[in-house]
Order: sequence, then C-alpha cells, then structure tokens
Amino acid sequence: MSVILDASLTLAWCSKDESTAHTNAVLEHVATRGAVVPTLWVYEVANGLVSGLRRSPPRIQDGDIERFLQALSAMPIEVAPAATIATCKSVLKLAAKHSISAYDAAYLDLALQLGLPIGTLDGTGRRHGLKQAAEATGVLLFRPR
Repeated sequence: MSVILDASLTLAWCSKDESTAHTNAVLEHVATRGAVVPTLWVYEVANGLVSGLRRSPPRIQDGDIERFLQALSAMPIEVAPAATIATCKSVLKLAAKHSISAYDAAYLDLALQLGLPIGTLDGTGRRHGLKQAAEATGVLLFRPR
C-alpha cells in the first residue's frame, strides 16, 4: 500500500535527533513500497533543508543534503501531476472547513483523491490541524506494520 507522504515526516529522516521507531518504519515502508506526494512536497523539503543550513549551528551540512537527496531520488516516490485551478478550489475548501493551512490541505486533498492514508508528524508537538482534519474526513493516518 502506498502512502501520502508529507514533508514533516520526510525531513525527520535527515535529522538524527528526530529519528524515532515510527519515522524509521515509515522510511522502510516508503523505500520498499513507495509514496505519493503533491508537487508542494518538493518545495517544502527544499525549504526545510535550507532552513537547516541557515540555523546556528546548522542542523545539516551541504554534503549531508546531497546524500539525503540522492537517497530520496532512489525511492519510489511519485510526485502527483501538477495541480489545477480545480485543485486550488478543493484545497481552499478543505483549508477553510478544517482551519488548516493550504499546504496541509494539499496533502489531505491528495489523500482524498487517491484513497490513501497520510504519513505525517503533524499531531506531535504543537501542530494538530492535519491529523484532526484527516480524522474528520475519514482519511487514515499511516501506521507502518
């Protein structure tokens, strides 16, 4: 089974201090069974990596980024076709209804379209919007076996 993979979970794979049994199990699942991501994921991952470089002290080094991106490119991660104005309308509706960002709504919209669970770290710490919106719409949260 595939999974809709969000950037928060993806970025946890390149930070040793964010590695958990859950993130490692999702990594193994995605590496062997694949994932689907919205186009937005590419930019969110890039932003997370550049933010990690800019921190003082940096959370990641250039060489680590290159290795991480090579590892990601070797995985069967499918980037969904480019969004349309219809997608924008659907994302806006979900964002407004569930009081989540349009970014989170993009993952939720894709999960609803494809009937797949969402793999996210949302729901840990202060962020709960995507997890609650998924539950409210009947989208399962991905739990690796």
